[in-house]
Amino acid sequence: MRKVWVGAAFAVSSVLAFTLLLVVGVYVIAGSVVGGAGGGAKALAKGSVPAAYQALVQKWGNLCPAINPALLAAQLYQESGFNPKAQSHAAAQGIAQFIPGTWATHGIDGDGDGDRDVWDPKDAIPSAATYDCTLAGYVKDVGGNLTENMLASYNAGAYAVIKYGGVPPYEETQNYVKRIQALEKSFAAPVGRVDPSKQAAGAIAFAQKKLGTLYLWGGNGTPEQGGRFDCSGLTKAAYESVGITLPRVANDQYNAGPHPKRDELLPGDLVFFSDDLTNSRAIRHVGIYVGGGYMIDAPRTGAVIRFDPIDTPDYFGATRVTEDGAKALPTTV
Repeated sequence: MRKVWVGAAFAVSSVLAFTLLLVVGVYVIAGSVVGGAGGGAKALAKGSVPAAYQALVQKWGNLCPAINPALLAAQLYQESGFNPKAQSHAAAQGIAQFIPGTWATHGIDGDGDGDRDVWDPKDAIPSAATYDCTLAGYVKDVGGNLTENMLASYNAGAYAVIKYGGVPPYEETQNYVKRIQALEKSFAAPVGRVDPSKQAAGAIAFAQKKLGTLYLWGGNGTPEQGGRFDCSGLTKAAYESVGITLPRVANDQYNAGPHPKRDELLPGDLVFFSDDLTNSRAIRHVGIYVGGGYMIDAPRTGAVIRFDPIDTPDYFGATRVTEDGAKALPTTV
């Protein structure tokens, strides 16, 4: 009996020591650097766009200098969440959310099948890129950043950009430009190592306090739910504890920042799992990376929040959560 007790105590103390080292390591790293993503080329991050649209976005995102594939992906995500059947209360339609009048003027037959169908991504995505480049042409002689002026034109009209000599002083338009540029970073493949943040350390600390808590499908940790979580409920609450609001579901959380490669992971990164490794919308599980190939996650019904390895066949990828990236994500589609 004594041997069993000693063995159990050693196991618990080892986990606690492991946990303490992780927290200290994260805080030391976070305190010595400034968080943020690097610049550079804007190739699409692996799986950031559904596989059915990846080639379209990559091709048409290079149509003119004012856009790039990551920017085009950000617009499509902001407009519809890549939903080709989306329809807004303002009658905007399809994956690119064209209103009928704009589609009548700027919709093109992207796939060459003889029709222009706003509900067909093979037409709508090329049309979105073409419309962006047309707007860029309208404001090419306006001072300032061409891409920002193009985005402002998309939101407020080219006449407003020309009138004000750049992004007009409309709060909605200024926020739109910032939101798309922030989202752009989350769809772009990383070009180098990006730095951690103090917020990542705080998110890990929150998750560690929940170790041993029983899983609850749909759980958000409320008192009515007994403080229980599911996988994305835990990650949402962990980052909410440090002032960053994430979407509720895992496949939306994937776009809350840039996507580091496996060998670039840092504690605090969100790690994702899917049965379809080509489609970020098929992501079904998320955890918080803590280093050493392990994450804290809420695995499934009947299990508790715990440490799990990340190197499994269904590992999809990772996201380094940024405040700007999270703020840019739409909360509804």
